[in-house]
Amino acid sequence: MTWFMGIDIGSSTCKGVLLNNEGVEEYYSTPSGNQYAKAAQVIRDGLLKKAGVLENEIAGVVSTGHGAGLVPFSERHVDPVWCCGKGMNYVLPSVRTVIDLQNQSVQVIVLGNNGQVLDLVVSEKCATGSGVFVDIVANVLQITVEDIGPLSLKSVNPVVFSTGCAVFGESETVSRVAEGVAKEDILAGVHNAITGVIINLTKRLDPQHPFAISGGGGLNIGLIHSLEKAGIELLVPPNPEFVNAIGAALIARNAD
Repeated sequence: MTWFMGIDIGSSTCKGVLLNNEGVEEYYSTPSGNQYAKAAQVIRDGLLKKAGVLENEIAGVVSTGHGAGLVPFSERHVDPVWCCGKGMNYVLPSVRTVIDLQNQSVQVIVLGNNGQVLDLVVSEKCATGSGVFVDIVANVLQITVEDIGPLSLKSVNPVVFSTGCAVFGESETVSRVAEGVAKEDILAGVHNAITGVIINLTKRLDPQHPFAISGGGGLNIGLIHSLEKAGIELLVPPNPEFVNAIGAALIARNAD
């Protein structure tokens, strides 16, 4: 059997997918750290072990993401937007607009029938619409990222953040904690701030339905709830954080 590998080197997390001619076979992820080449090798070794596949059985490897060029065994580096379109079309073919929440930015992508990218708009790096904002607030509140979504759903009086910068948002979060504001209200405010950024981005495009979410934001039930309250109905693919890696593996398989 022929195998293909897609590796998505994000600034925070590295994801990998092993694909054969019958579909996605294995997923693997690891923190990126500050050594992307080493993290990529961890991904490769983890995927091969899980699937019981030898290295010489891999017919093609495509990398994407923040550190794509540092994957020493990748034959090709592909823009993550292209990979996102390919991956989303594979897992949810009906989707025409993707909200892709990454650690340093959020992008809204309009897709054609075959996953081709028709239009795109990207937020400023490290704005309140980025995943790093969620990480910063979680650190201030001393809670795990996994707890953010469920806890935020308990909010009755969400905070309104006055800044559009994740760094200044940290200072604002510290001030709200000192004032005794409930954690869930701060977290709901974070999700509403991200939602506001996403809505403003969509206004700069001609988005088509259905919408879907990809990236780590797809794992955050609080963010999804906030988007849906604002009128954006979303499809959530299985393993949304692996969409770009799936796209990279598909490009390796189809060599397009």
